[in-house]
Amino acid sequence: MNSEFTAAAFCAIGAEKVVSNELKKLSPPEREAKYTILESGFGRVRFKADLAGLYRALMSLRAADRVLLETGAFPALDFDMLFDGTRNIPWELYIPRGMGLKVNKVRCSTSQLKAETSVQAIVHKAAAQRLCEKYGISRLPEPSTSQGLKEAELRVYIEKNKAAVMLDISGEPLFKRGYRTIGGIAPLRESVAAAIILLSGWKRKFPLYDPFCGSGSIVIEAALYAWDQAPGLGRYFALSDLAIGNRHTEETVRRELAEKADYTRHINIQGSDADEKAVSLTRANLKRALFLPKKKSGAAAQAGSNCLSGIEIHCLAMEKIKPQYDAAKGFIITNPPYGKRLGNNTEAEERYRNMECLNKAFSGWQMGLICDHSGFETHFGKKADKCREIKSGAADTWLYYYEKL
Repeated sequence: MNSEFTAAAFCAIGAEKVVSNELKKLSPPEREAKYTILESGFGRVRFKADLAGLYRALMSLRAADRVLLETGAFPALDFDMLFDGTRNIPWELYIPRGMGLKVNKVRCSTSQLKAETSVQAIVHKAAAQRLCEKYGISRLPEPSTSQGLKEAELRVYIEKNKAAVMLDISGEPLFKRGYRTIGGIAPLRESVAAAIILLSGWKRKFPLYDPFCGSGSIVIEAALYAWDQAPGLGRYFALSDLAIGNRHTEETVRRELAEKADYTRHINIQGSDADEKAVSLTRANLKRALFLPKKKSGAAAQAGSNCLSGIEIHCLAMEKIKPQYDAAKGFIITNPPYGKRLGNNTEAEERYRNMECLNKAFSGWQMGLICDHSGFETHFGKKADKCREIKSGAADTWLYYYEKL
């Protein structure tokens, strides 16, 4: 099999530039195997990489939700073309004997094939038929937790009559880092938290404050970024169960990334919340994020509780917060309650008006704020310097950026 693979990193719409930049930074000049960006847009970044590059992307990408391997792309004007195109993919090179198979998701757009459930059935039948013939079996095994059997997950995207059949190499979504066992009432997805941090332009030499820390997504993602701790160091990926997976390559990349982490860096990160339970969750999740990599590679061996001294979490109402560090410049990056799962819209708008107190307490600081209210600026009383729409899943949100409060 060719040592170079075509893959796609899926992310929130609006975060594609962040993911592209992350991939570019993962291939420094001294490394022979580099990432080639093929295209970017509509919530995905297509790229080429070798096997080590795939593992590195899975462990390192902060703003991506999932990485899929592109196993085949072909015209699909009708179901016969879809069946033949799928069956011609060398599935035996990807899916080992004894593994099950399921088509997890289908999306059809501006194409003659529109019946997604039918597409799902055709793709499964074609792939299963080829695997059964290659392995000399009558049917694929059914996954069984008790017997430890697993299944490969496929996704099919048909756009403008061209089908792309993709194999999931992530397993659990990449935003499930493993440090948040309890999410709080309305948690911000970790990959989105990382995206707004990177979009804001925050650097570790500046203080960062999140006045609505919730379960800690922004605070924790900022800390991991500041330490250069790869977010996926402590978790498992489906790639290693596939025929192309290689445990030695995986562990080599894991050690390389673990050695890159630097917990001696001085950082000033604060978070607060009026809810005492949320503050407790943030503190517990932060400690778990730091020590979770130990389970996989000893990545946190050099990290002790001392590195948490630069992070402070307080139980405070927004009106009472103020910077703990004497800095003329810093960043507020936050995700205030939307008024849906937590409170109501009227309460959310009142909260936005009350946020005017931040202008005085954090005068001169920059602010990046994400919420689902397109009229936030009106209630806050100040027009943002930039506004970017971020769509994650079914949620439409806006990132408001202020260069100076």
